[in-house]
Amino acid sequence: MADWSPEQYLKFEDERTRPPRELLTRVPLEKPRRLVDLGCGPGNSTELLRQRFPHSQTIGLDSSPDMLRKARERLPECLFIEADISNWVPEAGIDLLFGNAVFQWLPDHPAILRRLLESLQQGGVLAVQMPDNTHEPANALQQEVAANGPWAKDLAAAVPRSGLLSPEAYYDLLRPVCGQIDIWHTIYNFVMATPQAIVEWFKGSSLQPYLSLLDAPARERFLAAYSERIIEAYQPRVDGTVLLKFPRLFIVATR
Repeated sequence: MADWSPEQYLKFEDERTRPPRELLTRVPLEKPRRLVDLGCGPGNSTELLRQRFPHSQTIGLDSSPDMLRKARERLPECLFIEADISNWVPEAGIDLLFGNAVFQWLPDHPAILRRLLESLQQGGVLAVQMPDNTHEPANALQQEVAANGPWAKDLAAAVPRSGLLSPEAYYDLLRPVCGQIDIWHTIYNFVMATPQAIVEWFKGSSLQPYLSLLDAPARERFLAAYSERIIEAYQPRVDGTVLLKFPRLFIVATR
């Protein structure tokens, strides 16, 4: 996959930062010594951690060089590491592993979650939130449009994000290796100025596996077809805006 664009991602920084802000309020730590923002992206979630725990060593980890470049510009006092969460091994002494909308992209992410939780010492916290929206129109239409157009052959190699497990499955997976676990869903209804704004939102996330496989003319045709379907699926409200329904799953597990 081509490297992600931090500029595209941050077009909706306020909306994208609301879930990690909510997640952080439920982290049951007062003065963690070291914490890691897993999949830190351009540093918007890392900044929240820095504000909440100003005296902690804050580390950001991501596999995207462009995202890390933006994060380092934003928070030069923090340490940022390029690494793949799938095989990254935490050092001893980390009190908080924080994952904002990253684990849903990892193959076999449940096993990775358990491995990371097991790596923490007693009292350490794993706090993650993941989009739970694969059945929402905006996501389902991506696969439909990809499979039905002149680009279908080119996009056959695209790997769409799979859905999440049930809350019960995550509970049964993580509960045996932690002292306390909290799991909940939040459904956001983000106010988008137009249906095209929904397209712009997903150009910074789940459309990337498709767009990265197409040349510029094909990308524009694909986006035009996707936009037409989005306009049909998301009807304007009384003031002309549209609502983007966005369910997310939250997990806070204390070792």
